[in-house]
Amino acid sequence: MILGATTAAGVSYGSARTAILEGIQDQTMLKLRDQVAAYLPTVSLPPSQATLDAFATALKSSNAVVAYHGMRSGPGIDLDSVPAELRQAVATSTNIQFQRVDAQGIPLFFVGVPVQIGTDLQLSGIEVYTMVPLSQQQAAIDALARQAWLYSALALPFAVAVALLAARQVLRPVRALNTAANQLGRGRLDVRLRAKGSDELAQLVTTFNNTAAELERTVGTLRAMEADARRFVADVSHELRTPLAAMNAVTDVLDEDADQLPPDTAVAARLVSAETRRLTRLVQDLIEISRFDAGRAELRREELDVAAAVTETLAARGWEPGAELVAELPSGIAARLDRRRLDIVVANLVGNALRHGAPPVEVALREERGDVVLTVTDHGPGIPEEVLPRVFDRFAKADTARARSEGSGLGLSIARENARLHGGDIVAANTGAGARFELRVPREAW
Repeated sequence: MILGATTAAGVSYGSARTAILEGIQDQTMLKLRDQVAAYLPTVSLPPSQATLDAFATALKSSNAVVAYHGMRSGPGIDLDSVPAELRQAVATSTNIQFQRVDAQGIPLFFVGVPVQIGTDLQLSGIEVYTMVPLSQQQAAIDALARQAWLYSALALPFAVAVALLAARQVLRPVRALNTAANQLGRGRLDVRLRAKGSDELAQLVTTFNNTAAELERTVGTLRAMEADARRFVADVSHELRTPLAAMNAVTDVLDEDADQLPPDTAVAARLVSAETRRLTRLVQDLIEISRFDAGRAELRREELDVAAAVTETLAARGWEPGAELVAELPSGIAARLDRRRLDIVVANLVGNALRHGAPPVEVALREERGDVVLTVTDHGPGIPEEVLPRVFDRFAKADTARARSEGSGLGLSIARENARLHGGDIVAANTGAGARFELRVPREAW
């Protein structure tokens, strides 16, 4: 709107300026042409000085001059004041010519007429020039310019107010839509907007509301399905505990008496015992995961010497430091942690490195900026790059050929959940000569 007002003022000024200048130009040229035509019958060639003076006098203007080759009329303007471009144009043309010039800030208008005589209108060599000052016209143009800018300045506040009001009316629903979209992105699926009118913005709001409603319905369905699946896993896991306890008791007896059984029967008994233990570990992992999903996992913090706790975890599983396992566990690093959950994390990380990496497996403990940091590094093939981003996903395995491996595929997921329960995390990376898992937990409870 402001641009429109300014443009309108500029166009009006330009039109008025053109009209004023064209009016004086047309008037001057027509008057000079008529005067030349009226006096022309009395002119004979070649003209004398008296003829030129009389011709200039007949033009009734003190700013006119008549020239013929090297001669010029006595009265009138100085011929040298006529622009050279205009004299050149008059000398080579049969039409009336004009030119506007600015002489020391004063606008001047020059007109030149090549005089033609005879029935065939041959150039006579006589040239008539006149000059008209445009001071009054320029003053009128300047006044118009001042008025145009004054009106623009007066209209500017009104134009700004109208523009701001219009922009506010347009931008208000856009801001509301942006706010609602942000809330939707943060999980508020029940957000809706009220559609007003029938324009494009109202249609956009209606589309947004329909999209949000469909998204809420779809997400609600998916959440319900996920909850049902988790509940099913938790229920099945708990139901399997009792028969598995009985099976473990039986397989323990079979293991003890395996040496007294026939060879084929002994092999079958050991196989049943191993698979039962594997199934027991899977059920235990599923029960642990279900606790995290249900939000029932609890921490029982106590003041621990972290190095001693890690050493106990390694010893309980028969992982003694040596050629295959290198432990750097400086004493004196204390933290308030859950001993059982720390044991689960360390056992998973070290067990994975020993099973899937290559020796030596290095376990290093350090304190860093108020955190306890435990790194487990192996020297194996590392984690495939396409698997690395989802190595902590449930049932994720780096090698699809290990579908029947000893692990459940839940170990790293459970380890990370335990780390996050402490307010920390576990990250995985490749070193170029193996894989490295880094556990970081705060020393003090949050």
